Amino acid sequence: MSNRIVITSGKGGVGKTTVTAGLGIALASRGLSTLLIDGDVGLNNLDVVMGMENRVAYDMADVLAGKCRVGQALIQESGMPLYIMPSAHAMYSEQIKSGDFRTLIMRLDHDFDYILIDCPAGIEGGFHRSVSACEYAVVVTTPHVSAVRDADKVLNLIGSYDIKGVSLVVNRVRGDLLARGEVMTPADISSVLRYPLLGVVPEDDAITVYSQLGRLALSDGESGKSFTMIASALVSGSRKLYDPTDRYRGVIGYLKSRLRKNA
Repeated sequence: MSNRIVITSGKGGVGKTTVTAGLGIALASRGLSTLLIDGDVGLNNLDVVMGMENRVAYDMADVLAGKCRVGQALIQESGMPLYIMPSAHAMYSEQIKSGDFRTLIMRLDHDFDYILIDCPAGIEGGFHRSVSACEYAVVVTTPHVSAVRDADKVLNLIGSYDIKGVSLVVNRVRGDLLARGEVMTPADISSVLRYPLLGVVPEDDAITVYSQLGRLALSDGESGKSFTMIASALVSGSRKLYDPTDRYRGVIGYLKSRLRKNA
């Protein structure tokens, strides 16, 4: 059986889709068969970020309508055991029932080591559909008060579901601000929300550029390291977290921090 994980957030714009894609790449890089499912029906953010938009022949709606087999709707990343099932582009979210979505996920349960569902932001019907199909939840937030507050609301809702484990990923953390004490630390956020940290992901301009170009590449760079650590935490229970402040320690780090502040 697979590990079915919903990746959700209290608000949009915190990088939830990027976290889903980055973690999927990191897991597949370890040789683990991984399926990414875009639960945001009507949109196609996940396949766009992964650069697979032009390869979509069938999507979730086609599978549920019996127009194609499940395998025909899956797109594989070249050279990796990483697959994507695109969302239903031509349907409204309300047209896909939670029960049908859950049945689809369970049909795939024995075929993958990990199934990651990119949940729609907010707490509408798409949230229920995605969460109810999973056994674990990862809530993505950023070190901003509004994002943390919204994450708290989502965590309270998740508590009403039959979820085995819930953890946090703090995304878009600027090491220079963290080193100067100008934002909440990931540890502080974990303490406030009362759930354990699964990982910390730094602010990375390269991710924004790659996402806009339709090609997320995380093999190199600091973000790649952070997602590798998150994958290790999932697979082996490692407690090692990425430290965004490492580059801003010492004299050289201080100069980098000052230059970025004045930029």
